[in-house]
Amino acid sequence: MSDHSTTERIDWLGHASFRFRGSAIVYVDPWKISTSPRDGKLILITHSHYDHLSPQDIRKVALPDATVVAPKSIRSKIDWPKVVTLAAGESTTVEGVRIAAVPAYNTNKDYHPRREEWIGYIVTLDGVRIYHSGDTDLIPEMKDVECDVALLPVSGTYVMTASEAIRAVELISPTAAIPMHWGDIVGDNADARAFKEGASCEVVIKEPVG
Repeated sequence: MSDHSTTERIDWLGHASFRFRGSAIVYVDPWKISTSPRDGKLILITHSHYDHLSPQDIRKVALPDATVVAPKSIRSKIDWPKVVTLAAGESTTVEGVRIAAVPAYNTNKDYHPRREEWIGYIVTLDGVRIYHSGDTDLIPEMKDVECDVALLPVSGTYVMTASEAIRAVELISPTAAIPMHWGDIVGDNADARAFKEGASCEVVIKEPVG
């Protein structure tokens, strides 16, 4: 499978928000959505910060019968009829899409403390494994991640820097990677470019859609 084919159905919606297009439409952390497509069968939420858990944006992208997947630790904050909760190390299959939860936390700052039990996801959609790291630093558990495409933060301050994301790629060995968590709040195109220049895999810098 070429790098292009692994990334062409992945839309970056800005910041840490993505849409995966395939046999099901999957959103991760929808935020600042300008339209109301209401086409998502699965909405994955990594943690409870406002720029990741946005009830109004969930309503914009979710089909009426959509399933929201979220960390167990934030279940009380999710107002939606169908919710599946996961902790790191757990997985589920919804609408034929396998969703595995993995750890996501800071190691040298306290914006995303490990005690909160927030998560990232490995989503297997139509045979392609997509890792959305969530808001995280470079953590040892990344060596256990197996994926085709890695979506990694590169902006520093609250998450990994570009240089740390480069080291994450060395641990994960994906076919391709897409930088995220830049262009809004913190980080800019220079962070994405630095990641692309240093990473040991193909890096696709996406333009935000919508």
